[in-house]
Amino acid sequence: MDNKNINKTKAIYWASGVVSICGIIFEVLFGAAGSYILGDGVKQYTLIISLFLTGMGIGASISERVTGNLILSFVWIEYLIGLIGGLSTFFLFGITAYLGQGTDAFFLYTVTIVIGTLTGVELPVLIRKANDIGETLNKSAARVLFSDYAGGLAGGLLFVYLLRPEFGLVKTAFVVAIINIAVALWLLYYFRDEIPSYRKHGFIGIFILLILVGGVFVGDKIAFSFEQQLYRDPIIHYENSDYQQIILTKEQGDLRLFLDGQLQFSSTDEYRYHETLVHPAMATAERRENVLILGGGDGLAIRELRKYDEVKSMTLVDLDPAVITLAETNHDIIELNEEAFSDRRVNVVNTDAFLYLEDTRQLYDVILVDLPDPNNETLSKLYTLEFYQLLRNRLSPGGSIMIQATSPTFATEVYWTIDKTVKETGMHTENLHVDIPSFGDWGFILAKREPFDLTQVTIDKETEFLTAEVLAGLMIFGKDIDQEITDKDGEVIDLEINTLIHPIILEKYSEAWRNY
Repeated sequence: MDNKNINKTKAIYWASGVVSICGIIFEVLFGAAGSYILGDGVKQYTLIISLFLTGMGIGASISERVTGNLILSFVWIEYLIGLIGGLSTFFLFGITAYLGQGTDAFFLYTVTIVIGTLTGVELPVLIRKANDIGETLNKSAARVLFSDYAGGLAGGLLFVYLLRPEFGLVKTAFVVAIINIAVALWLLYYFRDEIPSYRKHGFIGIFILLILVGGVFVGDKIAFSFEQQLYRDPIIHYENSDYQQIILTKEQGDLRLFLDGQLQFSSTDEYRYHETLVHPAMATAERRENVLILGGGDGLAIRELRKYDEVKSMTLVDLDPAVITLAETNHDIIELNEEAFSDRRVNVVNTDAFLYLEDTRQLYDVILVDLPDPNNETLSKLYTLEFYQLLRNRLSPGGSIMIQATSPTFATEVYWTIDKTVKETGMHTENLHVDIPSFGDWGFILAKREPFDLTQVTIDKETEFLTAEVLAGLMIFGKDIDQEITDKDGEVIDLEINTLIHPIILEKYSEAWRNY
């Protein structure tokens, strides 16, 4: 080949590498969006990858019918990927806000298979073009595929470490789409001698590019207004941390914290939750010097613990430092948690709760498990036999563990599965549930190595809700939510324990909450 054709083939290989980066970013972007909006991360990533690859297969089949100008065909493929992919998450948030569950999933899966199909057409077209220029088929295929696979690695790393944390889901889609359009325009200009009326096609590309650039600047703001539709009250703080989306709302004195769309507390009634979480465990513990809190980054459990002068150390383990920072700096939360993190007895550790329990050798008199519900794989491991065994091993003799355990009314089988899993460690348990208006009926499990009688407990600290008499009532469960769960035929269900190897709780949880 002459130098001109060599340069053209190099341009094709560079283009294939860049669009491959964009393709893998779109794939993982759709997976992340599905995980955030639809829940069950493994399910969503599995579906997205499967649909994307299926689309690529369809695209590869369609590519053999592309017989016209191959470069121009590639340019228009990129135009479509850029326009559809760039607007994808923007419209997804809008559909979620205004049309609701079901429609958003259909939209996401449809966009995934469309982008996958267009991506599947890209490489065969470029391979054929490189072959037409003069490369042997073996070389052109190998080099384009190398660019594709290497680009895939680069795309994954860029998404995880740069695009998602810095730009979020909406802006990332626009940025990546701009790159697709830029590659198309560059290749259009580079091969302009082969494309009649290339200026006309270039103007169309520039028009699409301007739309996407506008999306970078205003897309997040409009998507934020979409998100506001999902919340009852005005959003006063919005943040995407390295781990989750953090939203704080406030209306007429009611402060609410949401993590990945899940309500964590309402200031109007959170005291019911946190008094139940803290005081029964403290009252049944023989010693109260060293306390471990898993989760609880809002500082509200610490507020209750500070009522005990005998507490010498409070270790709070929360994965996301952004939640701690918010609880330490936001005026409204500081007022609610009564400057909890200013207490010198508090030691914050930002790490995974499971890993912390594996690594520490410290024994604790009281352990409070204030973790989110098991609504994804990362959280569901914190409701396994292995996790509760670690808790038991870190508990001092005579110590107490209190575990928030979702709603026994809305997720009855999940609640009693958690209880059975805790008992499998050899610990004794007592079951509690409390009505929290912002949440509904909510369940807790108190566990100790030794047998204990919660009816003899007194609550001697200042509280807004909990008394010894109220505590006795929290142990009473109605027939419709007691541990003798029956199926539709009236047969008693034999509950299984939840383990790392056999994680049954996530599917049960998703099924239970589907209608709420």
